[in-house]
Amino acid sequence: MVQRIDVTGADGVRLAAWEFREADSAAAAQPGPDLRPAVLLLHGLMGRAFHWSGTARWLREHRRVLALDQRGHGQSDRPAHGPYTREAFVADAEAVVEQLGLAPVTLIGHSMGALTAWQLAARRPDLVEAVVICDMRASALGEASQQEWADWFHRWPLPFPTQDAARRWFGEDDPRVERPDPGRGAFFAEVMHEAQDGWRPLFSRRQMLRARETWVHDAHWEELAQVRCPTLVVRGLDGELGRAEAQEMVRVLPAGQYAEIPDAGHYLHYDQPAALRAALEPFLADVKASRI
Repeated sequence: MVQRIDVTGADGVRLAAWEFREADSAAAAQPGPDLRPAVLLLHGLMGRAFHWSGTARWLREHRRVLALDQRGHGQSDRPAHGPYTREAFVADAEAVVEQLGLAPVTLIGHSMGALTAWQLAARRPDLVEAVVICDMRASALGEASQQEWADWFHRWPLPFPTQDAARRWFGEDDPRVERPDPGRGAFFAEVMHEAQDGWRPLFSRRQMLRARETWVHDAHWEELAQVRCPTLVVRGLDGELGRAEAQEMVRVLPAGQYAEIPDAGHYLHYDQPAALRAALEPFLADVKASRI
């Protein structure tokens, strides 16, 4: 069972948080607050909360699990003038943790959501028990990367006539696809909705470029080094985070650990939820043991 919870984020933005609960579990049947350890799942720039469904299914067996549609995404507000800054995204996650009583929380983030997770852990260590970083780089990407994304957004053949057409384009016809990738196609099909003229993304590409602009030019090693809680860096073997950089991130982290998932690309949490579970469970067990 999935329950929507509305949260007020920074600047009064309405955020949609989604709580994943077992309908017949003891925690679901008990009145009052869920006192189990909490996990907050943070999607990336192209994502939405429900991309975490495969991960949430097993996490919810022993934890309180929520996923957030971050501002500009999913069912959360998309304010025309933003802001879509790092400060705004981090403040939104902080508001969710505080308003829903999740602290001390484990933050599991993918890509941009992972950056939000470690920035919140660095700024508010009192709120965060552990962090999982899924395929996010700490180094600066630069202007060339930003221009590449702008050009890519411009090539999207919008509107798509059907959701399946979107799935085929992102999985087969997108110039950025080196070989057919059905998982990638399914990932992007899930962020499409039916508009009056066809299928369009739930987010504004212009707003996503503005959000990306606020972090691609900077390196984030200093904030990473300030994360004192246990932190797991996970990379897909074919993802965007290289092994050398991932291992350097682990070295910089005061309590860093490393995991690698074969046969996974950038969207590892969506493509390989079972393999991600195998990587996360030992880490989360250690976090639990340290809590006792």
